[in-house]
Amino acid sequence: MSEPRRLHAIPGGRTEPPRRQPEQPEPLWREVLGGRLRTLRREQRETLAETAERAGISPQYLSEVERGRKEPSSEMIAALAGALGTSLGALTEQVAQDLRTLRRPAPAARPGAAHVPMLRAA
Repeated sequence: MSEPRRLHAIPGGRTEPPRRQPEQPEPLWREVLGGRLRTLRREQRETLAETAERAGISPQYLSEVERGRKEPSSEMIAALAGALGTSLGALTEQVAQDLRTLRRPAPAARPGAAHVPMLRAA
């Protein structure tokens, strides 16, 4: 038999179901992409300048991409993938896997945990 829904009192005598814990925001694509590019570059023991030169961009721009500060175009991502010896498809698959790994579901509410009612403006 399923557990009955618990309702919580709110001002005005009304009741509402308990609120779910907010989920952690998912990481941004550009942040995960940047981390993956940095990992690939470091695995090859290359400097920012070496990789940037082959990709046709400045080392400063590559640094910003790696830190997730810039959103590179698809052409730029393809150039960076090629400069790092991989394909756009393989890089995209790696980033997608990283996103799946980094995404964490919100912790479930502990049974018996106190619920703090939220006050709502009228």
